[in-house]
Amino acid sequence: MNTTLPTWKDRTQNQFGKLQIQVPWRSIQLLVPHRMRRKLRSKLRSRVSPTSSISSLQTSLSPSDTLRSLQSHRWTVYDFQYLLLLIVGIFSLTIIESPGPLAKTAIFTALLISLLLPMTRQFFLPFLPIAGWLLFFYACQFIPSDWRPAIWVRVLPALENILYGANISNILSAHQNVVLDILAWLPYGICHYGAPFVCSLIMFIFGPPGIVPLFARTFGYISMAAVAIQLFFPCSPPWYENRYGLAPADYSIPGDPAGLARIDKLFGVDLYTSGFHQSPVVFGAFPSLHAADSTLAALFMSHTFPRMKPVFVTYTLWMWWATMYLSHHYAVDLVAGGLIAAITFYFAKTRFLPRVQLDKTFRWDYDYVEFGESAPEYGYGLAGYEGDLNLDSDEWTVGSSSSVSSGSLSPIDDHYSWETEALSSPQTDIESGRHTLCP
Repeated sequence: MNTTLPTWKDRTQNQFGKLQIQVPWRSIQLLVPHRMRRKLRSKLRSRVSPTSSISSLQTSLSPSDTLRSLQSHRWTVYDFQYLLLLIVGIFSLTIIESPGPLAKTAIFTALLISLLLPMTRQFFLPFLPIAGWLLFFYACQFIPSDWRPAIWVRVLPALENILYGANISNILSAHQNVVLDILAWLPYGICHYGAPFVCSLIMFIFGPPGIVPLFARTFGYISMAAVAIQLFFPCSPPWYENRYGLAPADYSIPGDPAGLARIDKLFGVDLYTSGFHQSPVVFGAFPSLHAADSTLAALFMSHTFPRMKPVFVTYTLWMWWATMYLSHHYAVDLVAGGLIAAITFYFAKTRFLPRVQLDKTFRWDYDYVEFGESAPEYGYGLAGYEGDLNLDSDEWTVGSSSSVSSGSLSPIDDHYSWETEALSSPQTDIESGRHTLCP
């Protein structure tokens, strides 16, 4: 029986044919820059998820899409924000005497319809905190005086002297002229009301997708918190001290335009005088909403355009000076408002704020978005791809923890999900670094 023994060449080929070459993915990953890995991974997945959908907006008008998305929503502790808004809304609508029930019903119906239609929901959902603040602020004028606490007249002047050694507002307003009046009127009487809309438009075009809804939410919540503090801790502003001294105050005293009355006289109009006389919160000096709003806008704009940070800081200081020159706030009011804005911003930055990519000019240039503080252990490296694509996306809540894995894929071409410009947070574990491709 003839048996042919395998030659040395055959044995060598069989041995090498069974060898499994282990590719050192981790070592290769360390050789590739972090940003390049993210871009490479996003391009490899582009066949499944077109990057153009990151910056796209909802166009659906079907309420069933909204109901289907709400049905699949994963509820978290952050959804209590809607319970808070509901309580504030019910209280405000109950206490408001004008307009009547028909107008209130019409407003509520219009808001409900706007939340049911995906096309309008993407804008009105993050606007809810601002709407709640405006409604709450307007309702304050109808709260009976018997329900309100006593007005603090001496506490702010005392704090001013203790902390700064003098009344800074009186020092700044001691020398008045037309030029200074105009310089103070521009930020306080004009920019304060238009800056949030201008900043939102600029960030929508040039910022990362998702930054405008977060700005709207934080703006609404800090404004609502400031009004609540003003309601439970009413304090007299500098104009009251200049007009009435330190005499006890009551809620029958009308509001005063203070330095803005000179603007009405200069232009021959009755804008600020009548407006401040009808102010819903006359004794709302502490904290200053002008300081809080300008500080928040400056922080968001500095995050979006870091090279222009000195410009935004200058605008904030300009606003702070104007509030004291016009005798509307003490310096301690400004510090309190600025602290509220700063604490809120840095909390949002740690968990929910989209990171800016300096090589991108417009929001449409983004093919991925990272949220929260940088986490070096996460990345869009090939070694991190495990094939488990979690395509869940949800915009109902700030910081919803849907447990999307690092580098998970979102957006998708799915009109049933909430992944539009109204998104204010990623769907990731809120305690870990954010790396996701959702808008």
